[in-house]
Amino acid sequence: MAHTKSAIKRLRTSKQANLRNRMRLSELKTLEKKLRAAVDAKDAAVAAKLGKTYCSRIDKAAKVGTVHANRAANKKSQVDKLLNSLAN
Repeated sequence: MAHTKSAIKRLRTSKQANLRNRMRLSELKTLEKKLRAAVDAKDAAVAAKLGKTYCSRIDKAAKVGTVHANRAANKKSQVDKLLNSLAN
């Protein structure tokens, strides 16, 4: 257990950051599942909308450090491939 004032505050803030990060990651996973389901159902309009939302959210997560920038780029590339496969 932390003893100093600064260590106690650091513990508190890291718990809050952990909750925010888990929330963002959970949202990303949910969006990805919905996107893949829309692609499987061949619903181009919904898939395009979800793809745009997913890319925006993953960029924001990378910007604040929840997700590594390279992982965000890889995921966006996967989404683009999925959407392009739907167009063919």
